[in-house]
Amino acid sequence: MRRKSAILTLAAFIAMISLSAAAQSSTKKSAKSAPKKSAVPASTPATTEAAPAAPPAPAPVPDNAATLEAVLDQMDASAANFRSAEADFVWEQYQLVVNETDEQKGKVYFVRHEKDTHMAAEVVVPDKKFLVYTEGKVRFYQPRIDQVTEYDTANRKADVESFLVLGFGGRGHDLPKSYEVKLLGMETVEGVKAAKLELVPKSPKLKNTFSRIVLWVDTARDISVKQQFFEPAGDYRNAYYRNIKVNEKISDEVFKLKTTPKTKYVRPQ
Repeated sequence: MRRKSAILTLAAFIAMISLSAAAQSSTKKSAKSAPKKSAVPASTPATTEAAPAAPPAPAPVPDNAATLEAVLDQMDASAANFRSAEADFVWEQYQLVVNETDEQKGKVYFVRHEKDTHMAAEVVVPDKKFLVYTEGKVRFYQPRIDQVTEYDTANRKADVESFLVLGFGGRGHDLPKSYEVKLLGMETVEGVKAAKLELVPKSPKLKNTFSRIVLWVDTARDISVKQQFFEPAGDYRNAYYRNIKVNEKISDEVFKLKTTPKTKYVRPQ
């Protein structure tokens, strides 16, 4: 049986891209079948210029002072210091109809520039895939079939980037602009104290894709350590981020696809 891709970030990007197409009523996700085995993603060497030294991050919000406003304030303060992040990830896709979960593992990278944020994800398990967001375009490379699928997000660049930085360096008080936000409490996720935030999209189109989103945010670094995306049909996606490094060097090569002379390019309209 062929299953929906567990490429969480790709699905999120496509969901946002679909909002910009006047003639496009919905976005279909690509289907991939994936065996479940584990592997440890290899680190990519950092060679670009060092990010500017950031001031010390504010102290974490104490449990007894954990109000939504306090959490959003600290996310704002931490976001001002954010320059880059990289992490190992585990992405899980649960499908209700077959009661099965697919899993993918790899590394994800974010670098904030003056005018935009660049993002890259390298999936290494169960097979290699690469996702890059730069210059207002999403590029998804599948080496197995030697194909790049490219999406132009120019018409909704701000919306795409706001979704891109969801839980990775975005301002806390930007969240209520797009979501109904509720603080569900403070929880410890793999040794990290995190604010558990529930987000319900205000946009009907986005809500048709994700009925609600839950983030576990390490507010001292403004980084998600866990995310859940719930779909109206009952499917959901989990994302776990580990070995997180903030404001360290990240190579420009991370954001360049290693294609071949025979690579096929597809640009959906």
